[in-house]
Amino acid sequence: MNNVYIGDVFEFVRNGASIKQSENASGIPVTRIETIWNSTIDSERFGYANIIDASEYENYLLKDGDILMSHINSPKHLGKCACYQNKPDKLIHAMNLLNLRPNSDFISSKFIYYFFNTPKFKGMINKISNQSVNQASFSAGNLKKLQIPLPPLAEQKQVATILDAADSLRQKDQQLVEHYTALSQSLFLEMFGDPVINPLNWNTKLLDEITDFITSGSRGWAKYYSDTGDLFLRIQNVGKNRLSLDEIAYVKAPNTTEAKRTTVKAGDILLSITADLGRTAVIPVGLPKAHINQHLAIIRLKSGFVPFYVSEYISSIGGRRQLNQSNKGGVKAGLNFNDIKALKIPIPPLELQNQFDDRIALIEQQKQQAQINLQKSEALFNSLLQRAFTGELTADKAA
Repeated sequence: MNNVYIGDVFEFVRNGASIKQSENASGIPVTRIETIWNSTIDSERFGYANIIDASEYENYLLKDGDILMSHINSPKHLGKCACYQNKPDKLIHAMNLLNLRPNSDFISSKFIYYFFNTPKFKGMINKISNQSVNQASFSAGNLKKLQIPLPPLAEQKQVATILDAADSLRQKDQQLVEHYTALSQSLFLEMFGDPVINPLNWNTKLLDEITDFITSGSRGWAKYYSDTGDLFLRIQNVGKNRLSLDEIAYVKAPNTTEAKRTTVKAGDILLSITADLGRTAVIPVGLPKAHINQHLAIIRLKSGFVPFYVSEYISSIGGRRQLNQSNKGGVKAGLNFNDIKALKIPIPPLELQNQFDDRIALIEQQKQQAQINLQKSEALFNSLLQRAFTGELTADKAA
């Protein structure tokens, strides 16, 4: 496998057209940094500039196999890329993403796209980047000087086909996980109606009336970060009304009143009180000892109220709307205890709340199995990806 310079095997590596986009515009879609946020061309994150005739931007229309890459972004997302595959049929390349157009005589677009997603390439990008606290960047000129592994074209296509199959499997597993998340939200609407208008006219109570305990974490806990100890739950662990432990942090908790106050219990509702207000999660039975940081609040309900129902309502459109109205604005979003306690919660009969809880439990069982399958398909893909650029991955070696 030979190493070649990026500049030698791509027709060009360049920035896009300078186009002023606006929120209410339409016409031919235009790329933005957000367009490739999930390493695909996301049609819901295009920009628009009322461009009807693309002739003025003919040189910036994407072609099948073009690779869009983020070269100005937070350090974590620098180098993220997506491969354009003629969907939509017209898409204009705008500023703040690089377009790398492969020379099809030498290079398979999907092969090199997968290489760009390896830790090895991320390390190469870091070496050519100018980094600050919140943003990093690299130039097209420095990118073209990087060397990449390039086997014969036939082998590239063979490897890309194998990786495509593994990638398709993990995407299907991911879609199944997302399906179960959406199913929970649909179940809430089916049983309780639109949370904004409360069409079934359930009596409402202030959250303060149905809670035994509300508290938040402390800024001082940062000094206790460690690689072992109690779980330290942060805002990234809370979302879509479920607890995620994909990004785990730990804390060596001192034996203090504050440590006890910020310890979660099974059935507690976690609420994000800064940034994306209204994200919630319920603490499951069997979670190891855990504490929260200052961006979260613990809501502990009185008996007679079901955590999954209350959590789902808080994170619904109705709950979020109330929380955002409570937010006083300023530089950073934030809620205080009075804001949280003043949240109005429709209270259906306890029997109905328990039915919701039982049905959610069944959905969660299916979702957990889907997540296990996703972990397996992710592991398979990553294993194949690691082997793909060492010459080990061909049709007769991939099994």
